[in-house]
Amino acid sequence: MPIRIEHVNYIYNEGTSFEKKALDDICLRIEDGQFIGLIGHTGSGKSTLVQHLNGLLRATSGRIFFGEQDIYADGFRMKELRRRVGLVFQYPEYQLFEAEVLTDVCFGPKNLGLSEDEAKEKARQALEAVGIGEESFARSPFDLSGGQKRRVAIAGILVMEPEVLVLDEPTAGLDPRGRDEILGLLEQLHRERHITVILVSHSMEDVANYADRIVVMDRGKVLLDDVPANVFVRTEVLEQAGLAAPSVTYIMQALRQAGWSVNTSVTTIDEARDEILDCLGLGWEARYARPARRQDWSPIRRQSDKH
Repeated sequence: MPIRIEHVNYIYNEGTSFEKKALDDICLRIEDGQFIGLIGHTGSGKSTLVQHLNGLLRATSGRIFFGEQDIYADGFRMKELRRRVGLVFQYPEYQLFEAEVLTDVCFGPKNLGLSEDEAKEKARQALEAVGIGEESFARSPFDLSGGQKRRVAIAGILVMEPEVLVLDEPTAGLDPRGRDEILGLLEQLHRERHITVILVSHSMEDVANYADRIVVMDRGKVLLDDVPANVFVRTEVLEQAGLAAPSVTYIMQALRQAGWSVNTSVTTIDEARDEILDCLGLGWEARYARPARRQDWSPIRRQSDKH
């Protein structure tokens, strides 16, 4: 179901000397099946916002609808909302508490009233879906690597069969390989299960290859909300918010300034490659050839010298 956020404000420590407005008149609509990158500098309000989506925080003012239901209406079942809108925190150890991996992932379905056997079967399926094999089921989740902990935390949400998966900085602290594995897993879940994914990050690079929509927050407000190409080209606006566009954007802008006829709105390395090859007059065969060794690029370097 879509989520509709209408004029939501949130104030921490309201009425005290520590009062701080974290969300300022937020209006958004999140459609089914979208992959959204929620971007912002530290303190921009992005983590506060996503905690409103499943009712962990209650808006100081404004309304939030899940489908056509106002989540603040009397009689609304907040427990059901939290099953359907799953939130994975930045630090997975906050969500892992059982002695064994399988037992930890069983917690949610058992809490819904499933039998021990039913809960274990669902937990096994969820763990296998995130790449955690049976050899790890009896291990302590605290003995796992950072990336494996993230996978178990995601499994603990997937086992509830959510419609929306919200992840707050899921790649924080991971090495490049671990980051790519987690992002690839999210893309796979989005593609195969048609889950709405909301990926919270401060890094444009993390979302450039995956998100079909980007929401940029700054000082509690929505600064930009558009498809990646339209967001990334606004480098000055992003930089004023303490962010940087992906490296590809700056490279393509530099090539355009140097006289190359390239599209500066491309968002991925593959798209940039195709633009450069087109500019060099190289066709389809060059795009899909085997990866070139360094010495293989000498003809391209000679052609690029002419631009």
